[in-house]
Amino acid sequence: MHTVAVLALDRVIPFDLSTPIEVFTRTRLPDGRPGYQIRVCAQREEIDTGVFTLRAPWGLDGLEAADTVIVPGTSAPAAPLDPAVRDALRAAAERGTRIASICSGTFPLAATGLLDGLRATTHWAAADRLAAAYPNVEVDADVLYVDNGQILTSAGAAAGLDLCLHLIRRDYGSAVAADAARLSVMPLEREGGQAQFIVHGHAPTPQGSALEPLLTWLQDNLGRDLTLADIADRAGTSTRTLIRRFREQTGTTPLQWLHLARVRRAQHLLETTDHSVERIAAQVGFGSPTAFRDRFKRITGVSPQSYRRAFS
Repeated sequence: MHTVAVLALDRVIPFDLSTPIEVFTRTRLPDGRPGYQIRVCAQREEIDTGVFTLRAPWGLDGLEAADTVIVPGTSAPAAPLDPAVRDALRAAAERGTRIASICSGTFPLAATGLLDGLRATTHWAAADRLAAAYPNVEVDADVLYVDNGQILTSAGAAAGLDLCLHLIRRDYGSAVAADAARLSVMPLEREGGQAQFIVHGHAPTPQGSALEPLLTWLQDNLGRDLTLADIADRAGTSTRTLIRRFREQTGTTPLQWLHLARVRRAQHLLETTDHSVERIAAQVGFGSPTAFRDRFKRITGVSPQSYRRAFS
């Protein structure tokens, strides 16, 4: 039987902790046998979750014979990682144990150095902080989970379910995973990635920068057919200078920024109106519904209709 050790750190998020416990304990093989044995492990006998105190039946030694170690998120992801926990995770990795994190659990996993040189994800709201704290980790905020083989990471909250179902499919195949998904009232694979859940208020606007008036004007004129020359003319500069300033102050190009702003506005319209996709495409400045659908899916990972079904 496959043994999963769930590591409860201080201030562990109860939802993240319970997700692997619930999913794996409900997993049954075709002959009815359980697919997993679960251990809840912690450095100390009692762990403060912030809303209750958890008594873990296993210490860090519970990681030693585990086939998989899960690191749930914590409400204090920037807290220093205890050396004993760091060493236990590194030792598990050296034994070939599979290690996965849920949500902000990517932070303590990154603190071990096990994510250096690898692609990883976390909750989209914490992705910039993760990238700044661990520059050797390639942070991808758009996906639900990342599978590097031995080391896996998942995005926020419910993405932990996606990760656990993916692990079951790796271990026992699609039929067993599909059954576990039905018990969790989840699709085996959700359409799209984490990008569709990112708050859509506005594209990044650096406050107080020289570009701020221009970006505000662009937000107010998303429905217009704007070219790079139009934007440069509004800024009173050459297109080359405009591109350079955009890269310096926003990290992207004028047209890429404009595409993102249009998609964010379209997300809002899909959520709050019953306008057709064709009408919304015109409202946010795309020349054709086809171009709109292509750009929308490229940025969010789902089609406009799928997004509307999920969020309206």
